[in-house]
Amino acid sequence: MWRSYQEKIPLTPFPDEHPPLRIGMLTHIRFPVCQPFAGGLEAFTHDVTLGLRARGHEVTLFARSGSAAELEAVAMPDEDLCRNASLSSAYIAEHHAYLKLMQGIDEHDFDVIFNNSLHYVPVTMASLIRTPMLTVLHTPPFFEMVNALRGDRQTGRFSTLSPANAGKWSEVVRQCAVIPNGIDLHSWRPAGIVGKHALWLGRLVPEKGAHLAIDAARQAGINLRLAGQVVDQRYFREQIEPRLGAGVEHLGHLQRPELAAELAAAAVALVTPCWDEPFGLVVAEALACGTPVAAFDRGAMRDLISDEVGCLVPPNDVAALAAAIEVARGKSRQACRARAEALWSQSLMLDRYEALLAEVAAHHA
Repeated sequence: MWRSYQEKIPLTPFPDEHPPLRIGMLTHIRFPVCQPFAGGLEAFTHDVTLGLRARGHEVTLFARSGSAAELEAVAMPDEDLCRNASLSSAYIAEHHAYLKLMQGIDEHDFDVIFNNSLHYVPVTMASLIRTPMLTVLHTPPFFEMVNALRGDRQTGRFSTLSPANAGKWSEVVRQCAVIPNGIDLHSWRPAGIVGKHALWLGRLVPEKGAHLAIDAARQAGINLRLAGQVVDQRYFREQIEPRLGAGVEHLGHLQRPELAAELAAAAVALVTPCWDEPFGLVVAEALACGTPVAAFDRGAMRDLISDEVGCLVPPNDVAALAAAIEVARGKSRQACRARAEALWSQSLMLDRYEALLAEVAAHHA
């Protein structure tokens, strides 16, 4: 659980007596790692890569070309084959891109591989390479990854983002540390003027449930602003566009400073997962901005949202969410900020990853 992991890994900066690590950083290659971020994993990859470098580590990020210049990312092999391909062709192209990368990974002489790829190939090949690997499980279990981790093939170390997601993986992964996501509390902070509207932000896909947030806001009689990338065009066309207007506005795909300003100005944030959300970065960001949260109780929401800072309701219950909006907006904005400061600072997250990466590298030496 969260607390036991805090006790196991010291929450201090990387010890001065240890040399910096040479880290190979893997992420998925569906989107470049740049603003406006396609999702939470891109934001995580950007922040952790730069954060570990700032602490003196040598981090080589393998990512899609077009990623932010400051990351100095190495393009994945044959990534061009993944572009504009059919679903089946892209699947095969991703497989071969990761396979080529892993076949040559030992040549880089990394101390440790920091695997955030969401892909089955790196974990499948972990037992065939010399370099030790830490894999972060950013999603609930899915078939390809579960199959890759069955039996004696499971090697390396694992972590995930919440106790809820660790529980989902417990029958597959023998030992899984819990390291919650962290955010830059200087970028996500309260503002002086707060409006009377609600805000929903995230990728516009069915599993994020923006259409249910719109319905709940209408029932509650509160205006709603949506911020997010249209990833699923059919979903947007059939479920979101017909619901726009009359107090519901889509702001588009915003960059981080604009999102922070929008969150800080909202009376309440709505979070409507229709899947088992493994963390929910928007909750941490909202609370850091002093904005209370009304959410469906799925995945990690119960790990993040206490009664002092928000309100949880049964999944997909629009009427209950509408009632929760009024309850949540009455919560203390100071308590929201205090919870974010206590649990989700970027520095705290980096302390934990630094310690775990050093442990993985040392045990393999």
